[in-house]
Amino acid sequence: MRSPRLKRLIDVVASAIGLLVAAVPMAVIALAIRVTMGAPVLFRQVRPGQDGEPFELIKFRTMRDGPGDDASRLTRLGRFLRSTSLDELPELFNVLSGQMSLVGPRPLLMSYLDRYSPDQARRHEVKPGITGLAQVEGRNAVDWEERFRLDVCYVDTWSVPGDIAILLRTLRSVLRREGISAEGHATMPEFTGSPVEPPPTESTEP
Repeated sequence: MRSPRLKRLIDVVASAIGLLVAAVPMAVIALAIRVTMGAPVLFRQVRPGQDGEPFELIKFRTMRDGPGDDASRLTRLGRFLRSTSLDELPELFNVLSGQMSLVGPRPLLMSYLDRYSPDQARRHEVKPGITGLAQVEGRNAVDWEERFRLDVCYVDTWSVPGDIAILLRTLRSVLRREGISAEGHATMPEFTGSPVEPPPTESTEP
């Protein structure tokens, strides 16, 4: 069943209920971040939404400011928040406002937009999600090529029952803390573009 209206209704109802249920835990997390890392409590960054339109993504902050790579700036609290996906809770506001959906391709960086192949860019034909097919099939443990293949597969095959199945699988993955990061990285390495295959060489045989 591919019903955008029903998908949006589920997004609104579920995100509103989620924000009410998570209000106290979110307040505790915000206080813990404020005490251990100072202000700001929230991480805000412009990301591409549906059709590549920019919006401001909000998450709980997990890294200290200052020099160094992501892994060195990731705090102990931040590592816990990421491993449990609690840092994603503020994104429910993005869902409630209509900028995101509960399920869809994850919103990446604006700088990646001109690095996608035409097929990979199709991931922006739907709203980005808090979770998605790529997340339940390996999250950050799968490479970029496979991740984008799964994103486009979602675009072509999404349905309301399929979204519900992905949400249930996401809960299982979070409880098992699977695929938190790529090997040797805090999350994923930078996407620099897909490798370009060299054109076939012409035969020199007479």
